[in-house]
Amino acid sequence: MVPDGRGATRRPEPECPVEVALAAIGGRWTTLVLRDLMGGARSFTELQRGLPTLSAKVLTERLVRLEQRGLVERARSASFPPRTLYRLTAAGRAVEPLLVELYRTGTALLETSLDVSPDDSPR
Repeated sequence: MVPDGRGATRRPEPECPVEVALAAIGGRWTTLVLRDLMGGARSFTELQRGLPTLSAKVLTERLVRLEQRGLVERARSASFPPRTLYRLTAAGRAVEPLLVELYRTGTALLETSLDVSPDDSPR
């Protein structure tokens, strides 16, 4: 299943490419923020409108974290008033097929009626 030795580990390792990919998109709301940015650059307000139940505080945290991970970049316009836009980097655009495949997999799992709730979720 793994094309090289980095994925042939006996426990989760930070250098494992699968662990790196999952960590990059991990976190509540992260995939939805990425999804909205896949449609093009968005301002903070546009992102808030697209995710109305997401608080400004959490949206800010997600955007900062995605910037730190190298998936999102922030660009400030020279116009007045200045406008800040968030857009995916090349690395951010590279996760799109991963998110599409995760969606397909989740759909298939839901159709089989399996219990696929996260291990750490309250029951």
